[in-house]
Amino acid sequence: MDINYELYKVFYYVASTLSFSEASKQLYISQSAVSQSIKALETKLDQTLFIRSTKKVQLTPEGEILLRHIEPAMNLIRRGEAQLVDTTSTGGQLRIGASDTICRYFLVPYLEKFHKEFPNAHIKVTNETSVKCIGLLESGQVDCIVINYPNSHLSNLYSIKKIKSFKDVFVANNAFSKLQDKKVSFREMLKYPILMLEKNTTTSEFLHSLFQQHELDLVPEIELTSNDLLLDLAKIGLGIAFVPDYCLPKTSEELFCLDMEEELPSRELAIVYNTRVPVSRATLEFLNYFE
Repeated sequence: MDINYELYKVFYYVASTLSFSEASKQLYISQSAVSQSIKALETKLDQTLFIRSTKKVQLTPEGEILLRHIEPAMNLIRRGEAQLVDTTSTGGQLRIGASDTICRYFLVPYLEKFHKEFPNAHIKVTNETSVKCIGLLESGQVDCIVINYPNSHLSNLYSIKKIKSFKDVFVANNAFSKLQDKKVSFREMLKYPILMLEKNTTTSEFLHSLFQQHELDLVPEIELTSNDLLLDLAKIGLGIAFVPDYCLPKTSEELFCLDMEEELPSRELAIVYNTRVPVSRATLEFLNYFE
């Protein structure tokens, strides 16, 4: 099917903004030209891509399918443009995805080193959960991601480099002092309020899986998006927080780690990039830090 790229480009801007007027502004063409392009594309595809009303624009199911394919293509084109910029003295750009916790407690020193060595390079960091970071990589919105591993959402299309081992720990304040200096089982943990990351995160999947292996149903008291906030709530005695050990304060009189009867397996941080597309020079330089 021979369809002009510009029609897909117009479709992408309308689909991503859900506004014909906003798309016209970003494309620097008239709103009428946007409407005509969308009509031409719908005619060529013999599909209705948008539901139009006076107040809003919505994608049809067919439009959503098309967007899932067009968005990665647009991001690949942008990546190609960025790599051309790499050949100039600007230093190119590094686009990386990672969770707040990984950024704060692990990545900052590496980003600082990269910035000092390549001061003209543009660094863009996108904070998302490890699961959502994989989606960013799939759609071409980032060049590499640093995530918790193992991760059931990764496919064999990615290059995975393990870069740091860590342990998860249960921590509590003196409100739970009777658990200090004793072995605590998973079953006994169910008697207490557990604070953990929200569902659809690798950490949540990991902990639920551990309890299920012992035929226990884990029902957390509080689920949040931030390990730092989990620690804050543990410090005031709202419950027992489950967090990676690398985000614990080096010295703290407010919290202690529980000694678990069942062994908690180690996990790892891994840096991942897409082997299906060329990797930018800036990204290669960053990856070299983990050789």
